[in-house]
Amino acid sequence: MFRTHISVLESSAARFSSSPVFKVPLLDAQTNQLSSWTSITYRQFHEDVLRFAAFWAKELRRQNIPQRSVIGLWYEYNTIGGYTYVDVLHIYGLSRAGYIPQLFSLRLPNPEVVFELLVKANAKALIFDDTFSDIVQNCHVPIYPAPKITEVDAGSEPVPDLPVVTESDISFIFHTSGSTSGSPKLVPCNYRWLDTTVSKSSQISKPRDPARQDVTTWMGSMCHIGQEFMLMGSIQHGSCVIQPTTISFSSEELMDMIQTCGLNRLNQFAAFLAMQLQTSRNHPKLLSMLSNLDEVLYSGMPLPRLEQEWALQNHVKLRNLFGSTECGATLISIGGTGSDTTLLRPLKGVSYRFVPVDSEESEAGHQSTARLMEFVVSSESGDCPDRSLCSSDGQFHTGDLFQEAAPGCYVFRGRNDDWIKSENSLRCDTKAIEDNVRAMCGNLISECIVVGTGRPSPVLFIEPAIDMDHEKLKKDIIRKTRHFHSRRYLHERITSPKMIVVVDRSTLPRTSTKGNIRRKAVEEAYGSQLDAIYGLSR
Repeated sequence: MFRTHISVLESSAARFSSSPVFKVPLLDAQTNQLSSWTSITYRQFHEDVLRFAAFWAKELRRQNIPQRSVIGLWYEYNTIGGYTYVDVLHIYGLSRAGYIPQLFSLRLPNPEVVFELLVKANAKALIFDDTFSDIVQNCHVPIYPAPKITEVDAGSEPVPDLPVVTESDISFIFHTSGSTSGSPKLVPCNYRWLDTTVSKSSQISKPRDPARQDVTTWMGSMCHIGQEFMLMGSIQHGSCVIQPTTISFSSEELMDMIQTCGLNRLNQFAAFLAMQLQTSRNHPKLLSMLSNLDEVLYSGMPLPRLEQEWALQNHVKLRNLFGSTECGATLISIGGTGSDTTLLRPLKGVSYRFVPVDSEESEAGHQSTARLMEFVVSSESGDCPDRSLCSSDGQFHTGDLFQEAAPGCYVFRGRNDDWIKSENSLRCDTKAIEDNVRAMCGNLISECIVVGTGRPSPVLFIEPAIDMDHEKLKKDIIRKTRHFHSRRYLHERITSPKMIVVVDRSTLPRTSTKGNIRRKAVEEAYGSQLDAIYGLSR
């Protein structure tokens, strides 16, 4: 029998009933600042999930929406949608009621795109944050404002029996974190995939000391697979998860979580962890606390080299978790303090391949002598995604490139496509933006490139085709590309002239042979200017 997030919760609620599963922040009513933390036990969590399941079963039955229907969940992108306890209750409650949650990103504000994705998934209803009330009225399916936890009353409605499913039936629908042709792709996840995810997440979250409860942090939005994955792992081992006041929480809040809540395992996306490490250079107390944690796990993208070296030199126990929306986590670094600490190895119980690729011109403009290999998830692997996401050979070609540094141990060497990852580790198709600029503004520009790895949003660099006022050029580009960007995620948009940089013709760094603009070199050469655009200081 396959395992699910619901069966994991039921088992752990029986084993760890009185232990805290969440610590949530209490904010001062006047200042809205953190005042303390409150605990939610496994027993309470399970009871709340059952209450939400009964509530949604009652509400959806009134519209004659049967079990196994897809139900959309769309959270407010300007708040911390997907980061709160009640968000988990809606998701788990729908699953326990026998429905299929379709989770919309907190950074997807265009209602037309959401409605189109609902149609593609054959969704039968949409649950939305009440701040969207005005823009969902034209939705083609029944709509429900997401109630607050105190508003969920199932009355005498019983918790329904779960429907019988097979391993090929769909359990969740996520979406790719980047847009393709103006819209994210559906990522349907079946029960075979979910069972494998339970197994993989157990490996990642296994406690170092079984006699002590692990305490970790919320990593991201429940709208994305990263946090869903980590929560499944934490629940299996009876761990506790702290909900921060914001996902980019300050070093002061981190220290409070360590001192007050007993945090011993820090999980963060690389861009946010880098900020903590930068602060620790001039904050001995923070550095000491980071060094004393049992583990500091980061994901989404590589840590900047200087921050990684600083952490390892100061005995911060780093581990890099590599994964994707389609597969969840796939590789984990060795960790520890040895020379091999950063090398990545596949998780257990999966079937992966590393397929050699032809050497191509590198960023530096020379031929690489080390063999590059593409990471491929075999069709027989339990975490191989839906066939709609696989190649014609039935396998999932990730596009991620590696070198084998030791037998079975790998180093990430980038991607074989034009995607970059933003600050939140969400993906952005730079080529699509560049192609649109060339198509709409071809008479104004001679060349362009989009950069922004690890940044909140992309920046467009332009070499103009004609002599004209730079500010007017920027405004003309924004005007001509406005429709294209209106359908994209917030982290993919270029909608302000300040996110465009105009430079002299033929001045952007290029490869020596083909003359291609080097994305990484542009980011490095104009690093200070990019910092200024984002309001940062070096």
